[in-house]
Amino acid sequence: MHSALWVSKTGMAAQDTKMTAISNNLANVNTVGFKRDRVVFEDLFYSIQRQPGAQVDQVNQLPTGVQLGSGVRVVGTQKVFTQGNTQNTGQEMDLAVMGQGFFQIENSDGQIMYSRNGQFHVNSEGLMVNSQGLPLQPQIQIPEDATSLSIGVDGTVTTTSATDSTPQTLGQITLARFINPAGLEALGGNLFRETDASGQAEELVAGEDGVGSIKQGVLEGSNVQVVEEMVDMITTQRAYEMNAKVVSAADDMLKYVSQSV
Repeated sequence: MHSALWVSKTGMAAQDTKMTAISNNLANVNTVGFKRDRVVFEDLFYSIQRQPGAQVDQVNQLPTGVQLGSGVRVVGTQKVFTQGNTQNTGQEMDLAVMGQGFFQIENSDGQIMYSRNGQFHVNSEGLMVNSQGLPLQPQIQIPEDATSLSIGVDGTVTTTSATDSTPQTLGQITLARFINPAGLEALGGNLFRETDASGQAEELVAGEDGVGSIKQGVLEGSNVQVVEEMVDMITTQRAYEMNAKVVSAADDMLKYVSQSV
């Protein structure tokens, strides 16, 4: 069978995977704290029919060879952790990390997860939780009689009550940092899990060692750029069409050979 069929088949499969990533990016354009995915390609092994640099005679060498590639494959997808646009909400429980850090969330099984989504709420026990009801770590418990909540750039949480206007410190929100955040495992629900590729989480005070500061009353939006994704979608579609045309051309060549023989 004509090798071009297999080569173009790998191209179509790779472009289909990239289109899936683009569609996911566009679907999450309004997801708080979402980080876009990009697809990483690599070429497959080569069939070397004539080795570059082979000796033609005792003096001369081949300047080039004959190397035929066998296609392309998706070698990975990578989260791009650039800062998303910030939106002022004025809500006391809305937080944004201005830097590289992650909020720490305790899962239902006690495992620590990580998130860039700072849209927090208060549950029936007064604990700060995310949209899924999972508590923030370190836990911050807000008194029932609290009238105002203030969170500093270093994560210090203070509150005042109707009976006492003196600020009372409730705790401090710390942030986690990874040497390779692109190696985190995306779990959905705006949560990430630590892996061997990401390295161990380093818990730091906000504002120190480049982990980033915390801003209250602000949310970090998705870092998806719609125009960029639309351009990628068009180029991906065209690349898919060209690979499909190669399949059609190779089929026509085989058809001609079979009818001519």
